[in-house]
Amino acid sequence: MRFQENGIKAPGTLASNTTEKSSFTTLVAAALVALVSADGIPDFVVPGRCAKVANQDKFDLRRYSGRWYQTQIIDNAYQPYTRCIHSNYDYSDSDYGFKVTTAGFSPTTSTRLQGKIYPQRTSLLPTCSLISLRYFSPPYEVVETDYDSYSCVYSCIDWNGYKSSSASSSPAPPQTSGPANDKCASVFRKNGVDFALFNEVAHTAECVYRA
Repeated sequence: MRFQENGIKAPGTLASNTTEKSSFTTLVAAALVALVSADGIPDFVVPGRCAKVANQDKFDLRRYSGRWYQTQIIDNAYQPYTRCIHSNYDYSDSDYGFKVTTAGFSPTTSTRLQGKIYPQRTSLLPTCSLISLRYFSPPYEVVETDYDSYSCVYSCIDWNGYKSSSASSSPAPPQTSGPANDKCASVFRKNGVDFALFNEVAHTAECVYRA
């Protein structure tokens, strides 16, 4: 299924009533203005085209629900966190998708964003989805997952010869090294995503996972 994130799941599903930060939409709006501005291209946009990654075969939305942690990421403008990044995926049968709450520190302030992920049906099976965060819907591609120990997620948007990409990886409990991250590193390289672009996400004793 098309997702844009790489993570590992902890047991359980937690509901959340948090709301999306207005600063997020301000940031995205500013980025889009900059793209057509004579002042130049934003730092998170680079020359090139998005990788054509594979998607998880027969993706099971219900099995994917729960809490996931990110430990290796490609930095991007629409996720402003630097530490303790985690997301809760609350599946809804009626919506046939997720209510997603993501939280972390950016860099010292605790920040929370809320959105939705839902499949775009191009066949009898869900093959792609979008993460919808008010006026902006970047793709969210689940390249590969076992639903319990790892999930390799990729997101990329083409901008007329430029691209803005993001990806992530995590184990449960969150660790910056280990089999889960090694697995996703291999998966990303096989799909043409440069793993050298990934940065470690710190998960320390001060992290509180409440998303």
